[in-house]
Amino acid sequence: MSSEPTAALRTPLEQAAFDYYDNKRDDPINLKLGETDGFYHHHFAVGDFDRKVLLTSGEERAQAINAELHRMETRQVDALSEALGPVAPQARILDGGSGRGGTAILLHKAFGCRVDGVNISAYQNEFARRQAQEHNCAEKVHFHDRNMAATGFPDASFDYVVTNETTMYVDPYETFAEFARLLKPAGRYVLLTWCNNDVLAPHPPEATAIDAHYHCHTHRRTTYLKALIESGLIPYQVDDLTQPATPYWELRSYSRYATGIEQHYLDGYRSDRVNYIRIASRRGAVPPSDTPTTAGAAAH
Repeated sequence: MSSEPTAALRTPLEQAAFDYYDNKRDDPINLKLGETDGFYHHHFAVGDFDRKVLLTSGEERAQAINAELHRMETRQVDALSEALGPVAPQARILDGGSGRGGTAILLHKAFGCRVDGVNISAYQNEFARRQAQEHNCAEKVHFHDRNMAATGFPDASFDYVVTNETTMYVDPYETFAEFARLLKPAGRYVLLTWCNNDVLAPHPPEATAIDAHYHCHTHRRTTYLKALIESGLIPYQVDDLTQPATPYWELRSYSRYATGIEQHYLDGYRSDRVNYIRIASRRGAVPPSDTPTTAGAAAH
């Protein structure tokens, strides 16, 4: 049963995200995989899988597939930490759309620094706080009942911001302007997401199916770049990870917890109509607060 949102829901997309994730309380693809080690993820993965898992059979095969999926999802967080570069223990990271807490906790374990997650789902925040307690890091990893597009934190509060497959639930122009405000001068923002390859297909059918399944909006690749630059976040690393993101969906299609969305990702990635990208950016000059940042965003 849905609880009350932890922050004001200002758009239909935010409402859809809240309705979807706050009611996602018995989903095995997240919960059963996370039970193995207490890291619960709401993201996918990059990198190949151990092909030997497909050579087994019966229950052994089912368990091996799910264990490998979880290993891949956990290792996916490395794609964020690698792009962040060296992070000092006294630094502070914001995790925008922190889900059940897996990414924030793993980033803390990697760097030893404080990590603050923000999320509009009261259920997920309470779940994440329990996991921080279980992993003995609740003093350094905090989960806030806030909207990542309007956090309420003071200016220049963070050294780093990350989003791990969450920007399809927000307006990038508005949200990246918020991240630029939150970052200290030269602070870094790293995002991982899937997107439409609008050079080939601005509105691919695979993205339409993905959006319907996850109640989200897949943005165009050029939208991300434009929104970053307009917000004063200067991209310095842009990686197309579509090919290494494909094996995860191949393996997941064999899982007992497959949801039916797997083939749409496979078709989108293999046709290059849908891409999986990583963009690392650095805060440069931040536009004045009265500068429009959302013009044209609805078209994307």
